[in-house]
Amino acid sequence: MTSETSTEPQVLGVLERALSASCAASLRAAVKLGLADALGGTPATADDLAAAVGAEPDALRRLLRSLTCYEVFAEDTEGRFVQTEVSRLLRTDAPDGLDQLVLWMTEPWTWELWGRLDESVRTGKDVFVDLHGREFFDHVHTAWPESAEVFDRAMTQASRQSATAIAGVLPLSGARTVADIGGGQGFLLASLLEHHPDVQGILFDRPDVIAGADARLREGGALAERVRLLSGDCREEVPADVDAYVFKNILGMNDEDAVVVLGNVMRTARPGARVIIVENLVDDGAGQRFSTAMDLRMLLTVGGRKHTRQGLVALVERAGLAVRDVRPVNSYQHMIEATTPV
Repeated sequence: MTSETSTEPQVLGVLERALSASCAASLRAAVKLGLADALGGTPATADDLAAAVGAEPDALRRLLRSLTCYEVFAEDTEGRFVQTEVSRLLRTDAPDGLDQLVLWMTEPWTWELWGRLDESVRTGKDVFVDLHGREFFDHVHTAWPESAEVFDRAMTQASRQSATAIAGVLPLSGARTVADIGGGQGFLLASLLEHHPDVQGILFDRPDVIAGADARLREGGALAERVRLLSGDCREEVPADVDAYVFKNILGMNDEDAVVVLGNVMRTARPGARVIIVENLVDDGAGQRFSTAMDLRMLLTVGGRKHTRQGLVALVERAGLAVRDVRPVNSYQHMIEATTPV
């Protein structure tokens, strides 16, 4: 066996990884074209799909061929394309759909950032402000309102994906009030209240986010009488008179800001209040590829991070909280249960 032959799989693997941006771009194109919706439940040829989505048939066939390599769609023996479990998650009518999350993770401005990852690694800081002159979220909401709308829809999908799983394991026994800090539209809070009928809830987020809260939480909704919708910035304050504070994917900001946020809980919360933190860990669980990629994206955009298990525990303890438990929620999320001093 020659050295060339023995290293061929590694050579191919490196080249495939170097071109992996094509996978992200292909997923984005599939969502933008509406391919999963157009295909439906009946096998179709590339020509049929091209007519349905307004694409050039040969170019679409090439896109579909690439997507089948990643199990997004499959091709039958007659050359027709069919849905897979992966492609069904791209349908706009899928209850557990991911189409908006795919768009958010592949927005056009992301490509330039990835090309400057080496700069962020050298400095340990984001490159976004250098490129655009403003902090990430300020710029997105000001300069790219359509992208900001994609972000809001993507966060809604992310919440729907994990709300039921988290609500099923989050410890609220004996709690009277739970506050979801930075809770978005409130899907997690709604699930918690449905699981715990004796608990009252507070949804705390930016005013524009609160305005779009889940219908169950707004006036006339099934849970409205048990919920307060409060607007604010957790870097400045958190609600008082709460038994359990929930932070889901909020502490990915830089460590100093994260300590400030948790410090606000320390200053405001009653003794023995629970603090539940749900995050992706970069060194624990089957979701490490996802978590490590999100970690680098956060470095590029906001100078933030996804944490190691030990690092997140240390951050919580640095803020003065006592860690009681750490356990997985699912394959890509973990939960830290802590309390304020008694």
